[in-house]
Amino acid sequence: MRHPTTPAAGEPAAGTPSLRARCRRWFAGDLWIDFVHSPLTVFAAAVALLCVCGALFAPWLAPHDPFDLATLDLADSHLPPAWLADGRAGYPLGTDDQGRDILSALLYGARISLMVGLCSVGLSVLIGVTAGLVAGFVGGVVDAALMRLCDVMLSFPPILIALLIDGIGRLVFPHARDVLAFAVLIFALTFTDWVRYARTVRGSTLVERHKEYVQAARLVGVPRWRLLRRHVLPNVLGPVLVLATIQVGQAIITEATLSFLGVGVPPTHPSLGTLIRIGNDFLYAGEWWITLFPGAALVLIAMSVNLLGDWLRDALNPRLR
Repeated sequence: MRHPTTPAAGEPAAGTPSLRARCRRWFAGDLWIDFVHSPLTVFAAAVALLCVCGALFAPWLAPHDPFDLATLDLADSHLPPAWLADGRAGYPLGTDDQGRDILSALLYGARISLMVGLCSVGLSVLIGVTAGLVAGFVGGVVDAALMRLCDVMLSFPPILIALLIDGIGRLVFPHARDVLAFAVLIFALTFTDWVRYARTVRGSTLVERHKEYVQAARLVGVPRWRLLRRHVLPNVLGPVLVLATIQVGQAIITEATLSFLGVGVPPTHPSLGTLIRIGNDFLYAGEWWITLFPGAALVLIAMSVNLLGDWLRDALNPRLR
């Protein structure tokens, strides 16, 4: 016989809210109400969701596979969008100089840009939050050394550091495959972005470590690593979440800049920046669609993510309400 205080299999434990109760509490909370009452934020979220879904389901949504060289036909190159005189219905946004469908290239290119941006931001958060927690909680020589390193990193423009690391990676691995080339690019973006998270978390940790709940946990003998993970970390993640949301857009822009300069993703897997660079060569020849549509997609992704980050910053800061 089951003890009356022991929950059955599949039942939530006593005092633990069910998933339905959590969802009801979330939709009744201030954050959701703030969101639905901001038309600009709802529009930005819809655009971001549309871009993410288009990138995720590119193999099923794209009319053609732009990276399959066997399906490309040079006779179909430089075709205008379908609504113009020489356009074809099979290529709604036209084709580039190699006969690739612009719409398909946009979907696959956005997939690459989002993957590089999200991976670089994820690694930056992991490294920066860890360094900031250690610097703010330990203090002393460790704090001074990490902060001086951050000061040195901030004294150089991020794009120059990314160019340097990407150039060194290509020099060390001249015959690198696509996976290694992507890894070098992600590392280059991570190396320049983790500093912001480290400084943000370090400042918040300096404030949190002197509060009463931290002192009480110390008195009862809670180990440092557990104190940082279970008590300090949840209370410093608010600014990190806001910064990470904004940094996703900036990482995508930086990746597009590197790809536009020819040192980004491999040419066999062009991102939005590569498509803009290719179209720029034919812009003055009247073939505006090759660079206009990738540029518009890049602007929409970066703008929607930045608008969501701005709203999240205001929503999580009671002083800005």
